[in-house]
Amino acid sequence: METRLNHLSELSLEIRKAILQSLAEAGSGHTGGSLDLVDIFTCLYFGIMRHDPAQPRWEDRDRLILSIGHVAPVLYATLAFAGYFPKEELLTLRKLGSRLQGHPGREHGLPGLELSAGSLGQGLSVAVGLALGARMDKKAWRTYSIHGDGELQEGSVWEAAMSAAHHKLDNLTALVDRNGVQIDGKTSEVMDPEPLNEKWKAFGWHVISCNGHDHQEIIRAYQEARQMKGRPSVILAKTIMGKGVPSIEGDFRWHGKAPTREQAAGFIRELY
Repeated sequence: METRLNHLSELSLEIRKAILQSLAEAGSGHTGGSLDLVDIFTCLYFGIMRHDPAQPRWEDRDRLILSIGHVAPVLYATLAFAGYFPKEELLTLRKLGSRLQGHPGREHGLPGLELSAGSLGQGLSVAVGLALGARMDKKAWRTYSIHGDGELQEGSVWEAAMSAAHHKLDNLTALVDRNGVQIDGKTSEVMDPEPLNEKWKAFGWHVISCNGHDHQEIIRAYQEARQMKGRPSVILAKTIMGKGVPSIEGDFRWHGKAPTREQAAGFIRELY
């Protein structure tokens, strides 16, 4: 287990570095959320999900729905490190004609994408449909979805949550990036979504809390969700926006801002 955790930590460090380099090359993009979700994505692609980069459309693959499409850099970097496409392509982020646009788009032909994402609040509905379809077809693959805590201000999220519980979709696990920050400031000041534990429980979900930067806790949370029967599960992952770069951690101004090449070089030196 220790060797595995060390490997995940090393991967997370390299993925954070790649994200910063790609954002600096693009000159635009979302830094804060992309950095804070790295440990979760690393655990999903290198420890939790069943998937095969050599067969991106493998019928029995687990599905990952990224509802918060603006953090596309973390998805792209993780897919590249998992072997879905060359790492060098990360430097084409947001370039004209690139497969790596500011929000994921399946029309660009990038392997590993399950959803074109942009407008917030839609991903859980898609995840519910996938999970329900898998059950109807008697398939064993699971559906995972990723959401922001600010995104939970969208009413459509809660309609989907109610539907998932009604259909007892225990093959669905949602995760909320609970960094407490959105583009305009703290979620508690913009539109406070708390108390999230009680809200998700009231909607009929099994609720799991974890440190979103502790690989062991993340893996245990997903394993617990896998064992749950009769209810969908949601993981409330406590994270820090900009995680890994101390000088910008928790600063909402880095929600939608990319570093310059000089800043990125400095941030990479700060990485831990």
